[in-house]
Amino acid sequence: MKEKMDKNSIDALIGYRCQRSDEAIQEAELLCREGFYNAAVNRLYYACYYVISALFLKDDIEAHTHSGMKTQFGMHYVKTEKISINQASIYYTLFEKRHSGDYDDFIYFDHEMTQELIALTKEFTSTIKEMVTKSRE
Repeated sequence: MKEKMDKNSIDALIGYRCQRSDEAIQEAELLCREGFYNAAVNRLYYACYYVISALFLKDDIEAHTHSGMKTQFGMHYVKTEKISINQASIYYTLFEKRHSGDYDDFIYFDHEMTQELIALTKEFTSTIKEMVTKSRE
């Protein structure tokens, strides 16, 4: 799909994915306020997923699965120290928690943990959005 897109289309898609990331965080905050912590964690994972997919689009990196995205992110950004492992750890944590919360039995997240994950996700997505916009200017 990317090969057929012009620069304006790619820029529009990058903007859309960053917007979806912001919306997913807002959804997580709403779900957390209402006590739906597992669903909130799911949305936080997707906030990271959307913004990383925008970064991949900008840098012409392909990933076809969630695990592939995690692997490619590690190879292209963590190992090259474009982003610290400390910063990337929220994405890795949410990757595992989202999967566990969606597929494992008797997994319950609580308010305090979810609030902490929201704050960390906001920091992470902000950092990634800066990486996206810095090199697009």
